[in-house]
Amino acid sequence: MKIKFRSRTTIFIHDLVMVVIAWWGAYWLRFNFDIPSEFVASAWRMQTYVVCTQSLIFWLFGLYRGVWRFSSLPDLFRILKAVLIGITFIGFSLSLYNGLAGVPGAVLILYVFLSLVLVSVPRFCYRFWKESILQEADGQRVLVVGAGVASEMLVRDLQGDHVSKYIPIALVDDDPAKRRREIRGLRVVGQVDDIPRLIEQYNIAIVLIAIPSATDAQMRRIVEHCERCHIPFLTLPSVKEMLTCQVSGESLRDVSIKDILGREPVRLNWTAIKASLKDKCILVTGGGGSIGSELCKQVARINPAQLIIFDQSEFSLYELDAEISRIFPALKYEIVLGDVTDRRLVKKVIQQYRPDVIFHAAAYKHVPLLEKQISQAVFNNVVGTKVVAEEAMAANVERFILISTDKAVNPENVMGATKRAAEILCQYFNHAGITRFITVRFGNVLDSAGSVVPIFRAQIKAGGPVTVTHPDISRYFMTIPEACQLIMKAETVGDGGEIFVLDMGQPIKIAYLAEQMILLSGKQPHIDIAITYIGLRSGEKLHEELFYNDESLLATGYEKLLLAKAFDQTDPITMATFNEVVAACELGDDTVILAGLKKLVPEFKHSSH
Repeated sequence: MKIKFRSRTTIFIHDLVMVVIAWWGAYWLRFNFDIPSEFVASAWRMQTYVVCTQSLIFWLFGLYRGVWRFSSLPDLFRILKAVLIGITFIGFSLSLYNGLAGVPGAVLILYVFLSLVLVSVPRFCYRFWKESILQEADGQRVLVVGAGVASEMLVRDLQGDHVSKYIPIALVDDDPAKRRREIRGLRVVGQVDDIPRLIEQYNIAIVLIAIPSATDAQMRRIVEHCERCHIPFLTLPSVKEMLTCQVSGESLRDVSIKDILGREPVRLNWTAIKASLKDKCILVTGGGGSIGSELCKQVARINPAQLIIFDQSEFSLYELDAEISRIFPALKYEIVLGDVTDRRLVKKVIQQYRPDVIFHAAAYKHVPLLEKQISQAVFNNVVGTKVVAEEAMAANVERFILISTDKAVNPENVMGATKRAAEILCQYFNHAGITRFITVRFGNVLDSAGSVVPIFRAQIKAGGPVTVTHPDISRYFMTIPEACQLIMKAETVGDGGEIFVLDMGQPIKIAYLAEQMILLSGKQPHIDIAITYIGLRSGEKLHEELFYNDESLLATGYEKLLLAKAFDQTDPITMATFNEVVAACELGDDTVILAGLKKLVPEFKHSSH
């Protein structure tokens, strides 16, 4: 029979030999390497019994179920227990047999230490040899960014995978307390700013970013160093993404634009949100859109009594229906295909399902398109809001949450003016009945349908050029899930009449966004993919604002949720103007509609008309 190296038989034979050496070594040490003849005879007589007993106990303790390649602390403890129990049994049985004649007590103690060392050390030496020598011949040399728990788990997985294509060489971390420390044999050799130097010094082929809690600013800094060195890089998912998975080499993925622009996790009090929405009927208008569909999925997590999804896009509802039924099979929900301007249908839905909370996300949002579709923009965004709000008040709905936009602040386009008018309408209605009206205002959401990210992605895939309107144009960005979670938080803490503003961080230049997306695709901006500037489109602002100058921006005590303390809208003339706009929409007269919109929103500057 052919015996393979590292087979169970080989390891068993190894341990037999080590037990023999430990037994005789204990005698040699006890008698200073000069064993008296009478003790030599005793050692020979007892040797077979000791080896057989100890080997049996090794087998019972599962020393041969593991693989040397993956020896770890649990294996060491298993060996220690097997040795201690073995020598205890041997000593007790020999004392019964012959009173331990010819076996000094010191021999038993020395045997424990020698057998533990001789049985365990070869296992760990073999593991170290395999991980440090054999792997390096085949894999890519890796610099790991981060020296925390996630990086330790990642390094352990890579070192433990004998077919891994990544060989961790060193680590970097900005924490001074971790400088010169070691993680699983790898030293922290510098900080993030040292990455370019270390790449050259250690002949690094790829950088692995193992900081799941990294902010967007930290990610941008790390990525910029890697891009400057023209070296590939991968990252572990964010903290939120990793809650459901184990850290391993399989967790690594390409850095996405969301990692760079929207990575900071928001810490929510889910207990309060669940207490506010659980066991209630929730209606989401515009439920098939980017924000609406994510909002539906977030609401579904807290197990409402019923979820009503209202949207005018048949295909969006079809897709969302399939996804929700798959992810939340126990959820009670209804799909309603319809338009928020259809008062008859809106009234029927609200009267039939009696929602406790309405999230009003239905709105047209594409600025250049709506500049030429004034009547439709006002009809959907203003009249639609008015219809849903009035029917909500008629049914005594508890809360109505309007989802607004930063474009509503000092608007220069029709879309922004309609959303500002909707804000004013909700503030007015907050005093008209028992329904509490709350507004949540935020900027762009990353990767929403029709937004700049999917447009740039398609342009890069086509080989360019990537079109940017102006070199200095900037926007606020937030991820869709984070925006939706903060909307739900605003619903929880709002008393009515507030305009909550989400803390969007620092505005990002669209040109920078384009460059980063090109770099993340493995191309060089202005070299492989051109960036062209096409000029500001009709109604487009160079920089967006999140609040008016006369709105006092106050902290709420909740992370990333601010309160724009606006003036109350109680003037009855306001509603008269709204009614004029509604009548003009029915006639389809853009001139009258625009005049009414400017009357509702005096700060509205519409340069194209």
